[in-house]
Amino acid sequence: MSSYPGLQGKVALVTGASSGIGRAAAKAMAANGARVAINFHRNEAGAETTRKEIVAEGGSAIAIQADVTQASDVEALVERTVTEFGPIDILVNNAGSLIERLRILELTEERWDEVIDLNLKSAFLCCRAVAASMMERKSGAIINVSSIAGRTGGALGSIHYSTAKGGLITFTKGLAKELAPFGVHVNAISPGVIDTRYHEQFSTPEAMKGYVAAIPLGRVGTPDEVAEVICFLASDAASYVAGETIEINGGMFMD
Repeated sequence: MSSYPGLQGKVALVTGASSGIGRAAAKAMAANGARVAINFHRNEAGAETTRKEIVAEGGSAIAIQADVTQASDVEALVERTVTEFGPIDILVNNAGSLIERLRILELTEERWDEVIDLNLKSAFLCCRAVAASMMERKSGAIINVSSIAGRTGGALGSIHYSTAKGGLITFTKGLAKELAPFGVHVNAISPGVIDTRYHEQFSTPEAMKGYVAAIPLGRVGTPDEVAEVICFLASDAASYVAGETIEINGGMFMD
């Protein structure tokens, strides 16, 4: 794990941090000296394991249950984090999922809304909940976790997910313009094929072989590699970066 300036003593809230990229980001933030609030919805065991690992390594972390598609839950999540650790300096909007692959004739209005809410509305709610404090303090970093699907339209059966992730990229640019004058940096990352439960759940072995064949680096990425970029964007090293979406995909998509 690299060392990033300016994370020591900061308060970071990472949504969907019980596994995968969120878990790796929470651990990386803590390794760099941040106090971390680990948000989870249903996977309490995963969040608690992450918390215990951070504490065992000398870090400071709490696990907080919240459904980040609900404004009341988000407000309670932020309030608990502030009560335990102080004002939030870093927000990582990582919560999201495809839920299931569905093509247009199979995709119901209810499932569409559910996926849009989980991947896009959640980021809006969390950003809105922390923005006033960051603006008042003229400091803060927000990192939105998008996806290569938001650039390419995704694999078949993922238009609801890719639309939400594409919207998140646009949301990042718009919010960056609003908050940059207040010293708040808003950026996004766009992971490609990463070794997480997402692909165990939604991609067949045959599909994975096809993905890898299309990656110039010849392999999938790891959550830790994504977490490194998240830490960079949260740190003083990214002091002149605003409104950007960084591709982390081994060359699979080059913008």
